Amino acid sequence: MSIEVLVPNLPESVSDATLITWHKQAGDFVNKNENLVDLETDKVVLEVTAPESGILSQILKENGAIVTGGEVLALLQSESAKAQPITESKKSAPKSTEPNDEDIPLSPSVRRLVHENTLDPLLIKGTGKSGRLTKADVLDHLNKPTAAIVTTANISSSPSTVAEVKPEIIKAIAPTTIDSNLRPEQRVPMTRLRAKVAERLLQAQQNAAMLTTFNEVNMQNVIDLRNQYKIRFEQKHAVKLGFMSFFVKASIEALKRFPAINASIDGNDIIYHGYYDLGIAVSTPRGLIVPVLQDADQLDFAGIEKSIANYGEKARSGTLTYDDLKGGTFTITNGGVFGSMLSTPILNPPQCAILGMHAIKERAVVENGQIVIRPIMYLALSYDHRLVDGREAVQFLVTIKECLEAPAHLLLNI
Repeated sequence: MSIEVLVPNLPESVSDATLITWHKQAGDFVNKNENLVDLETDKVVLEVTAPESGILSQILKENGAIVTGGEVLALLQSESAKAQPITESKKSAPKSTEPNDEDIPLSPSVRRLVHENTLDPLLIKGTGKSGRLTKADVLDHLNKPTAAIVTTANISSSPSTVAEVKPEIIKAIAPTTIDSNLRPEQRVPMTRLRAKVAERLLQAQQNAAMLTTFNEVNMQNVIDLRNQYKIRFEQKHAVKLGFMSFFVKASIEALKRFPAINASIDGNDIIYHGYYDLGIAVSTPRGLIVPVLQDADQLDFAGIEKSIANYGEKARSGTLTYDDLKGGTFTITNGGVFGSMLSTPILNPPQCAILGMHAIKERAVVENGQIVIRPIMYLALSYDHRLVDGREAVQFLVTIKECLEAPAHLLLNI
């Protein structure tokens, strides 16, 4: 009996998806719930698994195809006999010299990179959770001198060879081995996520009257409080106490005082949100993603830190879901982790404000007439001037500054 392998139902905001990788070929035996193909949407990568065990008899959509919800991707000939465990099929198969990653859990992006570069994941050290292999691990492996598989001879031998050189491989080649007259280029299609990010950022700049206000915050009291309790905090809650939970709490306090910044514009109407869903911008190998802390005002410090850590792990492994990215009334982005000193973050539509954090640096400041050294962070608030006045924006940022410089306010709710 033939069973149809279908594209899963897509959310209303997603019209279609791109088929990026088949992990099985026609004629292969597959087990129930085994991953068959990866689909890339504007936000996440979806894995389509086998509905039953059997033989993949026919593939109807090839890599690169644009598909919609409910479309038939392939036909599966179900097996009446009991499905064979994957481990048994491997034992009975003759040993192969080709790299095989079926016995290692890999995210879609990592699996694609491994296959494209014909790598053996067993030879790459994973730095993810429980030793899981991440995309950064694979790129680091490719960037090592031993990973360079292209030589001067085969680069300069023909133009067609140059066109096939991947950026990761080019980085691994010493500059002296490349012909000085060679100017390699590679044209690749923009990923769905990158295209969506570009569209939304352009939309924000074209459709909003965006301004940015700045301030600085003395992080000394937050650092002292964190250093005093971080060990006990981690022992009790099994998660590290970071700076982001302080900023989330301070932002919620400021949003409660200035509800216009927790609002959005819908045509000629203003929607004031009575809840606080905070987006935390996360940089991933695929691009910028903003998972959302739903009802962040209901979370304590430990809940915030656990949620952020969980989202970070899911973002790195490519397992974020639509529910993780849905909604959001205000966004926080931290360029300081990359060393940024000052920036003007761009709005995340339809939100009307975004807070930018930056690197903490020791600076000379004046306190009580004396020059002292303090850990200072610059803060930036970009806002839509159609909805938020300059007075509200400045006072909002001052409120965050006051909460962080006297963190007891956050703990005592005063």
